[in-house]
Amino acid sequence: MAISVSKRKPRLPSKSKDEAYEVHHQHHSCLYTILCKILYRIPFAIFLLAIIFLWSSSTTIISGKIVHVCLSSRKLNNLYCLSAGSQPGFNIPVDVPLSSNNNSTSTVSTSIVDGDDDDDDVATAIRSVEEQLKVHRSFVSNNNYNEANSCNGKGVYVYDLPSKFNKDLVGQCSDMIIWTDFCRFFKNNALGEPIEELGKGWYHTHQYALEPIFHARVLKHPCRVYDENQAKLFYVPYYGGFDILRWHFKNVSNEVKDSLTLELMKWLESRKPWMKNSGKDHVFVLGKITWDFRRNNLSSWGTRLLELEEMKNPIKLLIERHPWEINDIGIPHPTFFHPHSDDEVISWQLKIMRSNRKTLVSFAGGARPNDPENIRSILINQCNGSNSSAETNGRCRLFSCKAGGCNHPGSVMTLFMESEFCLQPPGDSATRKSVFDSLISGCIPVLFNPFTAYYQYPWHLPEDYEKYSVLIDQDDVRKMKVNVVKRLMNVPLKEREDMRRYIVYELLPGLVYGDSDSQFQRFQDAFSITMNNLLGRVSRLE
Repeated sequence: MAISVSKRKPRLPSKSKDEAYEVHHQHHSCLYTILCKILYRIPFAIFLLAIIFLWSSSTTIISGKIVHVCLSSRKLNNLYCLSAGSQPGFNIPVDVPLSSNNNSTSTVSTSIVDGDDDDDDVATAIRSVEEQLKVHRSFVSNNNYNEANSCNGKGVYVYDLPSKFNKDLVGQCSDMIIWTDFCRFFKNNALGEPIEELGKGWYHTHQYALEPIFHARVLKHPCRVYDENQAKLFYVPYYGGFDILRWHFKNVSNEVKDSLTLELMKWLESRKPWMKNSGKDHVFVLGKITWDFRRNNLSSWGTRLLELEEMKNPIKLLIERHPWEINDIGIPHPTFFHPHSDDEVISWQLKIMRSNRKTLVSFAGGARPNDPENIRSILINQCNGSNSSAETNGRCRLFSCKAGGCNHPGSVMTLFMESEFCLQPPGDSATRKSVFDSLISGCIPVLFNPFTAYYQYPWHLPEDYEKYSVLIDQDDVRKMKVNVVKRLMNVPLKEREDMRRYIVYELLPGLVYGDSDSQFQRFQDAFSITMNNLLGRVSRLE
């Protein structure tokens, strides 16, 4: 009997008010976001004080057609609300700070007291997300812009920004974060050092390297034009993620953190293309999660780039998008594989299809002991328990990320290549780079939160998530209603094989970023898919 995800669309479980949607950055204690239990009758003042002093917390407050996802930082006592609704045209309210001088407090308080139809309102909020994804998918193009004459009327203009907005930031690699030397990751056009044990096309790519990787490819795009009057799409090569990263753990003011962002806005506002369409035909690629660019007045984490009024219209490509911001679009995390040609892709496909998958379930990661809502500890216990049970003996394998274990790509990829299923619970963020690592290894990802992938990557992952993944309700895991290992044991072999073939032959080529000189004829990689869809999107502006 097949046990996988139901045929209905993924949504927050109707019985759960604590669906995890973390807003926190990997490697750093950023913003944790969890859709937590709604408190109906607690006076607002007590409620607010309690949340501010929680080490890690958040709440979802739903009223009418607006859902307010209230977030707090475990280290910075940051609290604000992300609002989303189902209004026509997606005129969705932006983040609403909960502060004593903000009128939103009374609205939120009323929502807590009067929220009676919360299940319906959660469904309304999720439908809003799904409607946005439909809009994004409407721009999906099957065209290959490498074909002759296909760039007519689709010019891509790359701004020649002053070096302080990109190259100079890369030049600060040695002291960007005091315990990590980023310089080794910036070799080979930011692909990193080669990984000899994995073969040709494999590099030790850092998870935050998307900005320079994308930039190097855009510079060689066949539709690039040097006359801005011939352009349809304007690419702004600002390395905003690196700009944030250099300040994360340094004692500087918010003014210092925002200084380069504000300089960029001033620079763009002096350009005619920016003023012509108010930035609607401009695109930014940001290599960190959206929440790192949405600092509010009560926080000192990150920058305010995406909270600036000037940044509402441009397209923002991120490794994790804001679920209710129509111009935030999720694109894949960089993996370690950067093929140069179709042959390298095909060679890898054949290798992983022939791989001996001797392990049923694996998990590469660590627990989150300071976050009681996180299910990782439960999954680890179930995995350990399965190995002492006669029924499930040897079915689950753990790979600890403690002491830098997950910093060895060869070991991680080998684990995934030998596994049928890879557990992908939310960690420091709702999304995980590991989801893409498992997919390109032919390991079927097991997800516990629809925000991990289903509501993130409309251009690179299909709407029918059953084709490539298994979804298990994390609330059922949290309440000990399901043993994940036993559940996965009941997925028939043929179903696993069908999913793996789809992942390897249909999805894999579009999930990897080719090297800066890559030449694909048969496949479109993650970069090509993104650019083709961007050009399709801006073409509809007129």
